[in-house]
Amino acid sequence: MSGETSSGLMNRLEWVLEEKFDGVIVSIGANDALRGINPKETKNNLEEIIKIAKSKNIKVIIAGMIAPTSYGFEYKKSFDTIFSDLSKKYKLQLIPFLLEGVAQKPEFNLSDGMHPNDQGTIIIGNTLKKAILENL
Repeated sequence: MSGETSSGLMNRLEWVLEEKFDGVIVSIGANDALRGINPKETKNNLEEIIKIAKSKNIKVIIAGMIAPTSYGFEYKKSFDTIFSDLSKKYKLQLIPFLLEGVAQKPEFNLSDGMHPNDQGTIIIGNTLKKAILENL
């Protein structure tokens, strides 16, 4: 969902997972970084999402995000390690940066400079496809 945060997903996770899934790609957190939400809160929410999915025998791939420097380098450093830390802790496949090849490239983004355009979504789709095929 556009504008979704990790806490927003936590609030509706049980509803989202009512359907039977073999696997999920957890790609949440970008809006947390844009809003300056404490990285500890984001990490706790992501960890809970992972635990809930795993408790339902759902395979999890985690897709990383990186924070802008808007809130300083300490914030960025703390945020940017969330995804790799959780990947290691829970032995999850990691997509290091979901927007690799798209972020900060105007030709692949809408005029807001943040959301991918049609070409950008194809690149992201290929990144996801590769991760899914590696996980099969």
